[in-house]
Amino acid sequence: MSDQQPGRESWRTARETKAQREWTPGQERKARSIRATFTSAVLVMEALVLVFFGLALFGIHRGEPIAAWILGLSLALAVVAVLTCALVRKPVGIWIGWGLQVLLLFGAFLEYTMLIVGIGFGLAWWYAVTKGGQIDRENRRRAEAEARWRAEHPDAGTAG
Repeated sequence: MSDQQPGRESWRTARETKAQREWTPGQERKARSIRATFTSAVLVMEALVLVFFGLALFGIHRGEPIAAWILGLSLALAVVAVLTCALVRKPVGIWIGWGLQVLLLFGAFLEYTMLIVGIGFGLAWWYAVTKGGQIDRENRRRAEAEARWRAEHPDAGTAG
């Protein structure tokens, strides 16, 4: 057995993130954006669909010069969808996401079944943006109300 205290092992600082090293007991944690989580999930699923869409069309048009272009464009859009996940907290990320939804609908000109997929992802994107934003606003209001209550009741202890 080591004589070190639990949590003070020599290897801990090398493996912990900066946030873990700087954490102190009682510290408030930053609230996560539900809209960013929802929209990122839609974009990642859309990226997977774009990869398989490109591969399917590549197989259908194998031997034609357009096959490589379709695959390349589909893979590029998949990369854009994944990279947009980093921007969904800003309005530009939401607009890029809407653009991707429109481009996915245009895929119906290459394969008609993409119309169903495009409409489905468009609805999922709309829901993620609107409902996620609504939940974020509710969470902010709840946190503000809780902070006001704590300020008004400084003697109230925490349950424990």
